[in-house]
Amino acid sequence: MKIDIYSKSGKKSSKKADLNVKTFGITPNDHCVYLAINSEMAAIRQGSHSSKTRAEVSGSGAKPWRQKGTGRSRI
Repeated sequence: MKIDIYSKSGKKSSKKADLNVKTFGITPNDHCVYLAINSEMAAIRQGSHSSKTRAEVSGSGAKPWRQKGTGRSRI
């Protein structure tokens, strides 16, 4: 079984690949192919997100005022 070879940009090359019919003679499951490509693309994503740790948040860890008797609401 001979198939066309495409570049990353989607252009067809003049070369053809020879594939084994027993292995590649099935109809492809489009959703399975989509999930595999999506997983690969997610794995190479930069991932530069961050959140502040307890040490980086403004304010101390101490209780600002006592719980009862001040007339103020809880935080």
